[in-house]
Amino acid sequence: MMINNSIKHIQNALKELDDEVQKILLDWSIPLNEKDNLMLPILQQKRVLDQTLEDLIYLKEHPPTPNQPCGISKYRED
Repeated sequence: MMINNSIKHIQNALKELDDEVQKILLDWSIPLNEKDNLMLPILQQKRVLDQTLEDLIYLKEHPPTPNQPCGISKYRED
């Protein structure tokens, strides 16, 4: 199933981002304020991936019925 592959890829990406954060935290040659600057974009990416992962897990557990409109069209302008 495609959702399972996507979930797996996102989990792998989250692990890689966690590893990057750990490397930054454990590197004593980087000043604290620089660590914050380096980690901010990583943490922002993690937040987006966490939300995407939650959405995919929800979809996996609550699949839409076939031929059901996704609902996005009500947000689009014609």
